[in-house]
Amino acid sequence: MSGPLLVANCSGFYGDRLGAMREVLTGDPVPAVVTGDYLAELTMLILGRDQLRDAGLGYARTFLRQAEDCLGLLLEGGARLVANAGGLNPAGLAARVSEAARGLGLDVTVAHVTGDDVRQLGISGHPWPENALTANAYLGAAPITAALAGGAQVVVTGRCTDASLVVGPAAWHHGWAYDDPTALDALAGATVAGHVLECGTHATGGNFSGFLDLPRDAALLGFPLAEVHADGSAVVTKQAGTGGAVTVDTVTAQLLYEVQSERYVTPDVTVRLDTVEVAADGPDRVRVSGTVGEAPPERLKVSVNLLGGMRNHVDLVLTGLDLAEKEAWVRAQLEPRLTAASVTWTRSAAPDPDADTEQGASMVLRCTVRDADKAPVDRAFSAAVVDLALGSYPGFAPVAPPAPATPYGVHRAAYVGRGEVEAVVTFSDGRSEVVADVGAALAGASTSARERSRAARPPGGGSTVRAPLGTFVHARSGDKGGDANLGLWVRHDDHPAYDDRVAWLLDTVTPAWVAMLVPEAEGLDVVVHPLPNLGGVNVLLGGLLGDGVAASARFDPQAKGLGEYARGRTVEIPEGLL
Repeated sequence: MSGPLLVANCSGFYGDRLGAMREVLTGDPVPAVVTGDYLAELTMLILGRDQLRDAGLGYARTFLRQAEDCLGLLLEGGARLVANAGGLNPAGLAARVSEAARGLGLDVTVAHVTGDDVRQLGISGHPWPENALTANAYLGAAPITAALAGGAQVVVTGRCTDASLVVGPAAWHHGWAYDDPTALDALAGATVAGHVLECGTHATGGNFSGFLDLPRDAALLGFPLAEVHADGSAVVTKQAGTGGAVTVDTVTAQLLYEVQSERYVTPDVTVRLDTVEVAADGPDRVRVSGTVGEAPPERLKVSVNLLGGMRNHVDLVLTGLDLAEKEAWVRAQLEPRLTAASVTWTRSAAPDPDADTEQGASMVLRCTVRDADKAPVDRAFSAAVVDLALGSYPGFAPVAPPAPATPYGVHRAAYVGRGEVEAVVTFSDGRSEVVADVGAALAGASTSARERSRAARPPGGGSTVRAPLGTFVHARSGDKGGDANLGLWVRHDDHPAYDDRVAWLLDTVTPAWVAMLVPEAEGLDVVVHPLPNLGGVNVLLGGLLGDGVAASARFDPQAKGLGEYARGRTVEIPEGLL
């Protein structure tokens, strides 16, 4: 049995902290593997638009800058670098990394993974058009394992599952086989570790609803590490002297981020999130264990991006008295001149009627227009707004002049059979290897029947008081295509009513209750997944974000603030729990 593998993360998105790769390679302890997650649904659209301008692009250019800075450190410490920064052009990025290494006088074995681009399948009856800007299947971890086994020191992939960046190295280090049913729990545990690490400083307190309980000095938050053991369990930690903290709640926050149910499905394994156990293991150390893995799916998910058309918007400031009448008049003036196919009006909350600043007495009215053609949302839209400058409501003032129209994309999720996708690993010395999908042998097999251990129900009756949900409930939210994910869990502390609080939350959060908590969810397909081991629930609000972040006219198009909005809502809570 091999010892644990120490894996670090140095990027949670395309554009994350440039110095992070150097930080983790010079920190204490030094990891054996450094991973970086650069891709998101929106990122694939951005990279697709890059390729429309230059076919040689399509990868995360910031990764290349980081690699050029850190290849020497990487070789000196004997670490491996694994990143999905290849985006739509892994071969192009790998060639640039090899070129940079030669320029530095370094001998580096670089491998890249291809096979995720399935745009050509659009002509054979799949649910995306032949001219889709991007269509990429989520590959699993096996190609990364093969690349490392083949001697690669740097591995760049295209679209793979985010957790694969950790699972691949862990399977290589521990010798797990993807077609071995007895390895499913280990693969599931490593997938959980990868999910915790994938968003970088989320795991060390970033964007965390419990930030008041964490150190809040000027130090940048440190990036997380995971000690992944042979059974798939892991200890999440961070390097000495770095900012932030690793606690049960910061780890739980990431576990509940952008997941769709109690089953987290990847090409390698289906993870039972309702079996995960999270416990403190010392200062800035959290052990994640007990994860049960089930057979992987028979089909692979495909992220499809289409060019939806052009969009524009203007923000108008309304101040003081008669705000409803001012809004009604400017809409009546503007709407007859708008010829765009889609016109959406949104506004901020009504201000304090006796505010002590002008800004405090103002609200913002936004008009968003979208159309397949540019003309109705570009100069024609701008002219319609500008023509009202001296002839509308008192105090007429846009936040900024209307800008030129910009393209927007539409995201769609689709699925393909595993046999339609072939992953290939290519090394910088010219070798190439087709990675057989051995996990397909397990796909679709019967799944575990392990039951969830629900907490005891709270005692019935008793008086309630109205208080913010966030009094003792944490939240983390995000986007899953056009759906929004809202994770709610009880703060992990030594409060004597902790178990009753968890039972109350599990009992209370139903689709109907969520529709009252989040009025925007009325009429949507809301699904609640209980996760008692984590002290909470995962809520999926289907369709809240429409066609996805790139097309949404919603105030918070990625639902990043949805959790904090929910925590701020007042609800009936039994007095004994407060």
